[in-house]
Amino acid sequence: YNKIDLVEYARNVAQTPKNMGASDRIAVIYAQGEILNGEGDVSYIGEKSIIRSLKEAREDKDVKAVVLRVNSPGGSALTSDLIWREIELTKKKLPVVVSMGNYAASGGYYISCNANTIFAEKSTITGSIGVFGTLPNVTPLATRIGITTEQVKTHENAGGYSPFRPIDEKFRSVMLSEIERIYTDFTTKVAKGRKMTVAQVDSIGQGRVWTGEQALKIGLVDKIGGMDDAITEAARLGKTKDYRTVNYPEYDKKFEDLFANFPFAKSKEAFLREEMGEETYLTLQKIKAITRRSGVQAAMPFTLEIH
Repeated sequence: YNKIDLVEYARNVAQTPKNMGASDRIAVIYAQGEILNGEGDVSYIGEKSIIRSLKEAREDKDVKAVVLRVNSPGGSALTSDLIWREIELTKKKLPVVVSMGNYAASGGYYISCNANTIFAEKSTITGSIGVFGTLPNVTPLATRIGITTEQVKTHENAGGYSPFRPIDEKFRSVMLSEIERIYTDFTTKVAKGRKMTVAQVDSIGQGRVWTGEQALKIGLVDKIGGMDDAITEAARLGKTKDYRTVNYPEYDKKFEDLFANFPFAKSKEAFLREEMGEETYLTLQKIKAITRRSGVQAAMPFTLEIH
């Protein structure tokens, strides 16, 4: 099958305006990959680059509207919430239109739900309104190989969580209540953005996954269409007919990253791909992505690969 990377897509597939000299602009912000924390790049979403892009767009007097292109299975609930808040601030000055790619699920839907208009493809995977938390526990393994632990504490809650001891029911109760609180916050924000009741959102939430076509029928998206349709709608909402698009974000990169594409300066990624093979390298990347997760997750509880 054929592949196209995000940069090439932005350059060749996203709508090209007729007048490259137009002063009015439509900001197109790309949110691609799992939602983690930090700067972000073309393979994962970080709050720093997305928030910076939204702020730059709304402070630019020539930008008349924003299109957020979302292609994400979700991830960190905290990062999703930070991006949601920045979209709320942006909407006070500019219309925001979301264009969904292959998927915009869980945290990907979280950062989409408060847009003025949401476009999805018929085959887009979206919804998955739900959150979960995971805690590693190796108590059975530790017991089997003879590892024991002792805790000395001055208060019943002073010890915190240990992966070498069975989960305390009181601690489990606290964690479950926190996850439930975040889920309630998620559904409340969807209800506000989509003009539904929380009960209506919950009835189609709880982690359920929908295609774009199904999402249109149940009110999670507004229209079926691609990037060009989203840009046209953004221009209409921004009351401009003569405009050009400008792409965001620009990432803060390390010095060595500037030479990554030169033939004489192979990146660490290229060396690992060659030495390990493509399949092993991708498995390693998935393991690394899991270790980078922290806190409660607004993410699909499985990996979806679309070929």
